[in-house]
Amino acid sequence: MFTGLIEHLGRVSSIIRDSGGCTLVISESSPILGDCHIGDSIAVNGACLTVTEFNPEEKGGWFKVWLANETLDRTDLGERQEGDQVNLERAMGGHTRFGGHFVQGHVDETATLIEKTPDGDSLRLRFQFPEPTPTRPSLLPYLIPKGFVAIDGTSLTLTEVDDVKRTFGVMLITHTQEKITLSKKPIGAKVNIEPDMVGKYVEKSVSAALSGVGGSENSVRGLVDKIVEDVLVKKGLLK
Repeated sequence: MFTGLIEHLGRVSSIIRDSGGCTLVISESSPILGDCHIGDSIAVNGACLTVTEFNPEEKGGWFKVWLANETLDRTDLGERQEGDQVNLERAMGGHTRFGGHFVQGHVDETATLIEKTPDGDSLRLRFQFPEPTPTRPSLLPYLIPKGFVAIDGTSLTLTEVDDVKRTFGVMLITHTQEKITLSKKPIGAKVNIEPDMVGKYVEKSVSAALSGVGGSENSVRGLVDKIVEDVLVKKGLLK
């Protein structure tokens, strides 16, 4: 579990591809490796990855992770090149103040940066989702203005959502611009998106209740049917 508060910017120093996926070495990472162990989780641009090797001193501190093809397909990490900076966050500790929102590090989809507009010292960014498909449904139902979204692992507040244009926007204050990679990305770049997972649970719970999944006689649908039936009986429209 993560908070979406980026701790450090690392740099991709090695990329090794094979038929099963890709191995990345992230260097310049010593500030987050002081308590690292093999098997620990570190979110790289918002994707939860497992540390397979690390050295806190060499190359400014580095760690190695392996990405399956599913991860490469769902994220922008397959497009990273040697020298690229990436956002890093260690898994949340039990003693940590919870300043962001619940982030699992399970990237659902990528979106494309389509607009960057200065607003005083802040920066407004607008993104667009690809056309949804049966296997990659739209994430827009989980995005609401003033709600949360993790973009490249950064917990941000949504300033706008347009369901018709498949777009959404956020605003970065100066401090955030300096601490993450998002403000440096060019128009047309892909970003990793993880919506607030609470919305997913609410949707599934409501859908299950309305459909009576599990054969429950107390489903919401059953209750609505009973109420409608009672009203029709009282009005003499149903015996």
